[in-house]
Amino acid sequence: MAQAKTGSFDPALVRTAGLAKALAHPVRIRILEILASRRACICGCLVDRLPLAQSTVSRHLGELRNAGLIRGDVDGPRICYCLDPKTVDEAGAAFADVFRRLCKPPGDAAKGPSPDSYRPRPAARGGSYKAGPRSKPKAKSCRKP
Repeated sequence: MAQAKTGSFDPALVRTAGLAKALAHPVRIRILEILASRRACICGCLVDRLPLAQSTVSRHLGELRNAGLIRGDVDGPRICYCLDPKTVDEAGAAFADVFRRLCKPPGDAAKGPSPDSYRPRPAARGGSYKAGPRSKPKAKSCRKP
């Protein structure tokens, strides 16, 4: 499998993308909701609360554990899962920061090219210019009028 080329990106962006990937399935979000509603570690009853096979639930728990969003503590033959509050808080702050930057007025956005920085590229033959490979996207406002 190809490796993601993340070395040239800010480590905070890479971490936020990893957290987003961990949340990129509705079952994982539901697992986090179940764990948050209990405010305590859950041993074994997650499978009973989800319409999935035990192996599928285990795979999703593994993704959440790898991202650091949950902890799994061994309790005899079972593993008890609970939220990692520090990582959940970190994820909330990271996502809030991303959306805060995305919703800034044009010209205020930090890091990355602005939509107005599009330049046409030279044509392959001849001296004329043509539009780049994609048309310029319409700007959307994040703010309500």
